Amino acid sequence: MEHWPIGMAILMALLFAGVPIAFALAGIGLVGLIAIIGPLPALSLLGSAFFDNGRDYSLSVLPLFLMMGNFVVQSGIADELYASAYAWMRHRKGGLATATVIACGAFSSVCGSSMATAATMTRISLPSMRKFGYPDQLSTASIAAGGTLGILIPPSVILVFYGILTQQDIGKLFLAGLIPGVIGVIGYAIAVRLSIHFGKLDLPVESKLPLRARLRALKGTMGALILFVFVMGGIYLGVFTPTESAGMGAAGALLLTILHGKFSWAGLQSVLFDTIKTTAMMFFILFGALTFTNYVNMSGMTGDIQSFLGGFGDSRLLLILVILCIYLLLGCVLESLSMIMLTVPVFYPIVAAHGIDLIWFGIFVVMVTEISYITPPVGMNAFVLRSVVPDVRLGTIFKGLTPFVMMDVVRVALLTLVPSLVLFLT
Repeated sequence: MEHWPIGMAILMALLFAGVPIAFALAGIGLVGLIAIIGPLPALSLLGSAFFDNGRDYSLSVLPLFLMMGNFVVQSGIADELYASAYAWMRHRKGGLATATVIACGAFSSVCGSSMATAATMTRISLPSMRKFGYPDQLSTASIAAGGTLGILIPPSVILVFYGILTQQDIGKLFLAGLIPGVIGVIGYAIAVRLSIHFGKLDLPVESKLPLRARLRALKGTMGALILFVFVMGGIYLGVFTPTESAGMGAAGALLLTILHGKFSWAGLQSVLFDTIKTTAMMFFILFGALTFTNYVNMSGMTGDIQSFLGGFGDSRLLLILVILCIYLLLGCVLESLSMIMLTVPVFYPIVAAHGIDLIWFGIFVVMVTEISYITPPVGMNAFVLRSVVPDVRLGTIFKGLTPFVMMDVVRVALLTLVPSLVLFLT
């Protein structure tokens, strides 16, 4: 008798009980393997997941991109990106909120972290929006939604995890995330306009700056632009491997911090400590997920789920819709990294068997996961804003996020129906 349903039930119970996902995945994976192949082979696989993968050179891409993001946050470049975006949008109604979304997208391209983007832009843009009378519902929602772009626009830590789990080219995943990321920025800008229209908001506007002044404001974006082109251009042209580009990106971000006059030994120590702490946490999660993957492969879970989904026919679209529904349900109770680690080992063999491109599926998974960052009850970006601005209620933030979630659903539908938008650059 197959026992994987019991294993999955215990795993979900552990997650709901607050057990860290790394230990839950590794524990269930180990116990399940012991039941299938015995204790000694199971312990051997556990040791291999932690020891062999811990020595894998390709995994150094993770701490290097984390270091790059930490240096970018320290450099203060987010202020300049926001000022540049506002110089172009100040004469439009809702210009501050639109500028926030654009700045979030630009900052994400050199940061790679959703929550870091949200926390940084909250401190920069929220005071300006409050000064000009923007309601908290719109201002906090534009920051929380804009921050979700950090896990899609490269370099993305979530895409690195997906690439490792599915053995896909991380460079191609980064390139595939560019167009959906741009579409996301455009969609969120539309959501701002919808919020203003349906909320009947009378927001102030400023006079339009001369073209020369707006072009001069773009000088503040040059550092981030050069760093982004340097990292992504190196991957696209084949000059760097993703691991090498991460190292070059970290060095470039350090140089950017120095040029902005924000370097200090205390700051360097903080960046290194945060990078080490986050890397250790993520490696434990990754190795636990790889142990769980071994259990999934040996338990027959993939075959059983594939047989179940086969009852819906051979339609790829129907399969994607079923997976989408599962992710939307899980997004109500799990945060993004937990969802990725729990579901990708189960879904990707099934998706590959149906002939669906795994690069496209990776972007699809990340886009659906983005939605979980801004939907209750576990919308992590909403909680980040709540921690930075405790006088704003969570209900206010989530209410303002409704049009942004709608635009996310439209984007997922568009890229599902037109997959070439994802794969064009790869």
